[in-house]
Amino acid sequence: MTSTLPAAGGAQRPRTVAEGDFKVADLSLAAFGRKEIQLAEHEMPGLMSLRGEYGPSRPLRGARVTGSLHMTIQTAVLIETLTALGAEVRWASCNIFSTQDHAAAAIVVGPDGSAESPQGVPVYAWKRETLAEYWWCTEQVLLWPDGDGPNMILDDGGDATLLVHKGAEFEKLGSVPSRDAADSEEYAVILSVLQRSLAADDRRWTRVAASIKGVTEETTTGVHRLYEMQQQGTLLFPAINVNDSVTKSKFDNKYGCRHSLIDGINRATDVLIGGKVAVVFGYGDVGKGCAESLRGQGARVVVAEVDPICALQAAMDGYQVATMDDVVGTAD
Repeated sequence: MTSTLPAAGGAQRPRTVAEGDFKVADLSLAAFGRKEIQLAEHEMPGLMSLRGEYGPSRPLRGARVTGSLHMTIQTAVLIETLTALGAEVRWASCNIFSTQDHAAAAIVVGPDGSAESPQGVPVYAWKRETLAEYWWCTEQVLLWPDGDGPNMILDDGGDATLLVHKGAEFEKLGSVPSRDAADSEEYAVILSVLQRSLAADDRRWTRVAASIKGVTEETTTGVHRLYEMQQQGTLLFPAINVNDSVTKSKFDNKYGCRHSLIDGINRATDVLIGGKVAVVFGYGDVGKGCAESLRGQGARVVVAEVDPICALQAAMDGYQVATMDDVVGTAD
């Protein structure tokens, strides 16, 4: 991997990653990633229209965006749209397995850079990170080299938001609690990251939280965390629920899953789907897309759904509806 850690605070904020403010798998993959980004741009006309309309005025000038979102080719188009509109961006993946290494390399190198002289965006992401590496990457993208933090978080799953809140909480308490026997392995890693952080600077996360104007959250899991914090009075900055927007719930959840489920199964197993019994748990927007894609491949689809309205929808769409206990043993 190619990396050096960011320079100490006080340096001028870099406009490129020429000083090594990144960690990705292999910068030599950048050319391949750039070709796929160019293909993806043709499939993402909304973002490209934003570049054309607002690129000259750069309305996001002054925005410092931390992204915690799957580092894929499609995300790369989003990142370069943000920078084209004037934002400064730092990026990590929100999943240890989801990074496309050629996409990460292409974003670090940038459209005008090279592997020897990267001119793009700081990215901390590679496929198959350990949990310790994952949370270290999240920490890095929340801390600018000059000591500043972001003024916006673009989150997927709520992990970046969680790290800021836990850091500020423990700074207020004056210490990070020791690991409890009931704590998960991942939470133990978070505690370790924050123990190291507080030892170096016991006001870091308080400053980061104060600089954030808001967070956008894309997932149901992350949104639930935000609502819980709001109800408890611990939410430190405004949040936008992207997950429940119509374009997310009615398009990405259904049609995105309809496309990607079968693609993922085929890539992972290369097993013929036709003729097999497939059980779909839940018949919301995601379940509808999954059931449709499996039926399109010739599977006999059974839906297990506790909500009576959604269960009736599944029945009216022609699927067998059954309880989980009755059907799980028969699924292929």
